[in-house]
Amino acid sequence: MTALLLDRVTKDFGEKRAVDDLSFAVRDGELFGFLGGNGAGKTTSLRMVLDIIRPTAGRIEILGRAPGRENSADLGFLPEERGLYRTMTALDTITYFGQLKGMTRNDARAQGRILLDRFGLGDSAGTKIEKLSKGMAQKVQLATAVVNSPKLLVLDEPFSGLDPVNQALLEDEMRRLSRQGSTIVFSTHVMQHAERLCHRLLLLADGRKAFEGTQDEARATLPARLTLVARETPAPLPGVASASRLGECDGWTEWDVRLDPGGDPGDLLQACTERGFALRRFEQGRASLHDVFIHIVGAEEGRA
Repeated sequence: MTALLLDRVTKDFGEKRAVDDLSFAVRDGELFGFLGGNGAGKTTSLRMVLDIIRPTAGRIEILGRAPGRENSADLGFLPEERGLYRTMTALDTITYFGQLKGMTRNDARAQGRILLDRFGLGDSAGTKIEKLSKGMAQKVQLATAVVNSPKLLVLDEPFSGLDPVNQALLEDEMRRLSRQGSTIVFSTHVMQHAERLCHRLLLLADGRKAFEGTQDEARATLPARLTLVARETPAPLPGVASASRLGECDGWTEWDVRLDPGGDPGDLLQACTERGFALRRFEQGRASLHDVFIHIVGAEEGRA
């Protein structure tokens, strides 16, 4: 089942096109990263998904339905711009949001206590939001987004402003919900979070889709990169685009080697064997999502 579908969605604000002919699908149960730099169109896209704003053109489908209030019982949303009622207690805040999503007061209150205990706030259930630290209030905000065990959870820059402890707590909660069957879509411009969490991801540049797929598929867009320790330069070998000297020791030289686009490290290793090219080390590097992002998004923005 497709939990979320955008089909050729465009959003204009006057003469400014914030989202440009955007199409992608999120499968049921996926942890899906929606990645892009500041101003790429991430928040605008998610607000259209949540029916906060309407697209200029195109079609959106959520859990088999058009966006609308009737989806509220199945949705959870954590906005980038956080905000809670400061004079309400932590438990009353979570209960209130649960009722807005169609839960009974008793069910929302019971689930609120479970979440507060899980987040280490069990003793603060009766404390007003204005009396909580920023980190504690952020945990309450997260609880309001997940109190209804949503089928689809949308998180807009959820790690923004969180300290490392709360970032880890949020990652754990996202994994827990994913294991229980929730579909999670989260936007971020911090690649490390996506690297640890995503089943699949989309890269957005200037409102347009630059890539959609798995992390391995994204990394495959980069030319292979290897570290070789050899007696001589690997530059003349077939498939080698460049070789940079990193250091020397006892007559051996360490090289940072980049292959031609589409080059296969296995072919290079075979060529080394056939030519008697002396090797002490042959190691393929793993590109980070940061490298992939710069490669794909930078190329897209350069064409704009």
